[in-house]
Amino acid sequence: MRDDATDRHDAATWSPLDSDGWYAARNATTALRDALIRAGMEKDFPYLRADLNAFGHGLVELGRVSPATAERVAELLRLALASGLQRLEESGEASTEHRAGED
Repeated sequence: MRDDATDRHDAATWSPLDSDGWYAARNATTALRDALIRAGMEKDFPYLRADLNAFGHGLVELGRVSPATAERVAELLRLALASGLQRLEESGEASTEHRAGED
């Protein structure tokens, strides 16, 4: 039954550890943390953390960063995208749509 004590979750019994959203946020935060460490940017994201909203949806809090940090992240993303596209083109897997758009 819906009114059974075992089926009810309230503020006294609910735990973020019961939530798939928490684990997804934690795992994504860990992956991002590890990538930032490899890029030498661990001190540039002091507010990085995993969180849940009121609905139990996992969130990754990046926090505020300096303009220089934002520019560096943008450059890293540009390089990663260019590298991935170059690999696709070299392997012949690039779509004909993209090739047509380059003309």
